[in-house]
Amino acid sequence: MTPDDIAAAFKSNRAGLDLGRDLMLDPPPLAPLPSLDGAPVGPDQALRDLAGVVITGSTRLDDPGFFAHMDPVTPWITWVAAQWAARLNQNLLHDDTGRVARELEARVVAVLAPRWGMDGGHMVPGSTLANLTALWAAREQRRVTTVVASEAAHISVPKAALLLGLDYRPVPTDGGDRLDPAQLGDLTDAAVVLTAGTTATGAIDNLDHSEVLAAASWVHVDAAWAGPLRLSPRWGPLLEGVEQADSVAISAHKWLHQPKESALALFRDTAAAHDALSFGADYLAVPNIGILGSHGYSALPLAATLLAYGVEGLGAWVDHAMDLTTRLTDRIAAHSELEQWGSGPGSGVVAWRHRHSDSRLLQSRLQDAFVSVTIIGGEPWLRSVAANPLADPDQVVAAVLAAGA
Repeated sequence: MTPDDIAAAFKSNRAGLDLGRDLMLDPPPLAPLPSLDGAPVGPDQALRDLAGVVITGSTRLDDPGFFAHMDPVTPWITWVAAQWAARLNQNLLHDDTGRVARELEARVVAVLAPRWGMDGGHMVPGSTLANLTALWAAREQRRVTTVVASEAAHISVPKAALLLGLDYRPVPTDGGDRLDPAQLGDLTDAAVVLTAGTTATGAIDNLDHSEVLAAASWVHVDAAWAGPLRLSPRWGPLLEGVEQADSVAISAHKWLHQPKESALALFRDTAAAHDALSFGADYLAVPNIGILGSHGYSALPLAATLLAYGVEGLGAWVDHAMDLTTRLTDRIAAHSELEQWGSGPGSGVVAWRHRHSDSRLLQSRLQDAFVSVTIIGGEPWLRSVAANPLADPDQVVAAVLAAGA
């Protein structure tokens, strides 16, 4: 490549950006994955070659029949903001390469953290790292030696305990997939992790259990999924007591509809937590807080979403998701061939099945709809998650009935 060719790769190219936008909105027919070790084809052809497999071949989370996973549809404003973030490639580890980005993230956290009774925190790439960060702070601040959580807790919780050299003690759940406080045992030097929205059923542990709060050295709420219920005046009471926790994890790339990878590690006493997680070095202008070294502009899409729609708008999205869930559960109840695990809309997660068809086999037969499968009590159940605002519960139920016939 000539110096001019190299320069062209890094300069603004309106025609190329327009091509990328057009291919995203009007993708070509399905194509095979191109070889990456052949002769270079140039940027325009590279986009055309990739569009047919990346855009056309990927699962469309916004399809009306998609009512399946905790992977959300993203609002279009985040597509633009994510592109801006890639263009600027800021590093929040340094003021001179991320001054605006640092301030924007601080403002995002300041707006959202009080919704869960926390006074601050920082962003991380996902709730797995948010849970690890919170339990790391618990170890450093309160010298916890054990992590206690329900058997339905996310896999990231025992993983965090292992990485931190802490003992892990899972305790049984009750009949509603919630942590059973009677099974907690001795909580001396323990961090208790309460789950707000289990992966399989969306169950929410009792977050306002005074005996647990008093006995544990640290209480962390893994609210990766159901945390945004707190943004809804209608559904926020389901998380009553979360404000008493020492830390909370929220996955913004779930019910806040952000692109991956976006989450929040929040603390009731952020100054103390960040001090415990702070490292300095001669080459750093500011302390490095938390697990990450270099940290990108992940707050930009979330800031754009908040600016465009406000916290109230995000709460309205949660209300809409819960309404879709209620429509789904109503449709299930209307057909004798179908049954739901538990009752009501829960936290936007519905486990259900066809009474006369194996759930795994039924899923493989589905046409014009997609639901996931989870295991409850050793048995497979269909699982629908309200992460697609454009989902059509009628279409999903009709597809399941047809597949189970």
